[in-house]
Amino acid sequence: MKTCFVKAPCSTDNIIFENRGDPAPGERQVLVRWHAASLNFHDYLVVSGAIPQTGEGVIPLSDAAGEVVALGPGVTRWAVGDKVMSTFFCDWVDGIANPAVTARVAGDSCDGYACELSAVDEHSITAIPETYSYVEAATLPCAGLTAWRSLFEDCNLQPGDKVLIEGSGGVSIFALQFAKAYGATVYATSSSDEKLQKMKALGADFLINYKKEANWGQKVFELSAGGVDHALDVGGTTLNQSIAACRTSGNVSSIGLLSGMAAEVDITQMLYKQIQIKSVMVGSRRMQEDMVQAINVRGIKPIVDTKFKLEEIAEAFQYQLDNKHFGKIGIEY
Repeated sequence: MKTCFVKAPCSTDNIIFENRGDPAPGERQVLVRWHAASLNFHDYLVVSGAIPQTGEGVIPLSDAAGEVVALGPGVTRWAVGDKVMSTFFCDWVDGIANPAVTARVAGDSCDGYACELSAVDEHSITAIPETYSYVEAATLPCAGLTAWRSLFEDCNLQPGDKVLIEGSGGVSIFALQFAKAYGATVYATSSSDEKLQKMKALGADFLINYKKEANWGQKVFELSAGGVDHALDVGGTTLNQSIAACRTSGNVSSIGLLSGMAAEVDITQMLYKQIQIKSVMVGSRRMQEDMVQAINVRGIKPIVDTKFKLEEIAEAFQYQLDNKHFGKIGIEY
């Protein structure tokens, strides 16, 4: 089978392809033929070596979708021909996260899915939404689930709530779509007026160009007449802006580090407004199954900006770094 891995020193220039023998499913494992994947910023951090002790030799990519082609002994959840997608945490089935269930991260601490075939534990995959293509389904396990968990699992989004999304990457666009599907008001930020218009077409109610509005958190606070209920912070160093945008007792989901890996937080503002800050790193298999059920009912479709072939994965990462995408970047096998 065709396999992609990262050669030392880790960088997108050292992504190597080779043919390896096909794997065989073991006890309670299924063999999945992957048809599509998608890129997350986490994937870039792995292949670039930015995450310590990962990268070299690993098969990258945490998010993929395909079909079950063979069953190992003892499998009860799946049948040959089932359409499935990966889970970000291979062993987090349900409950509260702990080191035992979050140790194995696909494409990071264990091999991911930039390959044609994988033997995976039957508990490490879920069904894909009913009407989704493989590329569409591959956008969900990290970005889609992070947005879903932030809004519903952790913050119990209600109709009429006010939500701040930041930027136009996968998590933010999914959050926009989920929030609008459940009757929320959405405040969207971007450095691109063109992307803001695309978000407006998806239902965003208020648009803020953060390049033109330096204190955009305060601007959101004013536009929302006293602050948003929920802010999804994808930048990391933008935490103070997200806090400024929130109402008293509002929620900030700390999701990403697109703007840096360290942030100074205004403790006074956080305490004065009694902001609830919770870090969010994807979610469990049960959360993913709940998200799929909601997608089936609501008919939500992901935004796939561009599709690359697996052999073009280095070019796909560069496209991601150039911030050209709106929504998700797909990989076809």
